[in-house]
Amino acid sequence: MADRVCPVWMGYLLANPLRKLFQNPERILGPHVREGMRTLDIGCAMGFFSLPLARMVGPSGRVLCVDMQERMLRVLEERAHKAGVRDVIETRLCDKGGLGLEEIGDPMDFALACYVVHEVPDASAFFAQVRDVLKTGGRMLVLEPQGHVSREAFRRMVAVAQRNGLHAVDEPGVRRSRSALLEKARA
Repeated sequence: MADRVCPVWMGYLLANPLRKLFQNPERILGPHVREGMRTLDIGCAMGFFSLPLARMVGPSGRVLCVDMQERMLRVLEERAHKAGVRDVIETRLCDKGGLGLEEIGDPMDFALACYVVHEVPDASAFFAQVRDVLKTGGRMLVLEPQGHVSREAFRRMVAVAQRNGLHAVDEPGVRRSRSALLEKARA
């Protein structure tokens, strides 16, 4: 895993509605997310997936959005307000040392890490932190860019997740992405 961070200007490209032509959030997340769920969007940027997640979980659900760039989170908050889902979304600034997921209340049902794991300096610590906030049987969808992360690097990434208690249960097809659906082991 590398120690890189997506630049803020790239957040505007990632939030572009045209992206839905090849990565439709409802189609990607629909099989995994239901109304009332508590969800986590790690490396949320400006909310390409966060806003659809908020609509999917509805007013009784929650979307905790984590990013290490304050500007990304501020733009996401503005977009959430305009979309009428600001009450469902909570933003949290993290840093390279951790996701800042202490004191989140009830465990999460679902976590999304889209194009982020290859940027974290310690994948083992990353997956352990996610495991600790997922409920037993909770799931995590990991997506990585096909053109940037090799098949072998992704295989190693999934192996690290499995060593940290997140077991691979599926490889959902997501265009231009390597993907793994992980589940927190049942006790």
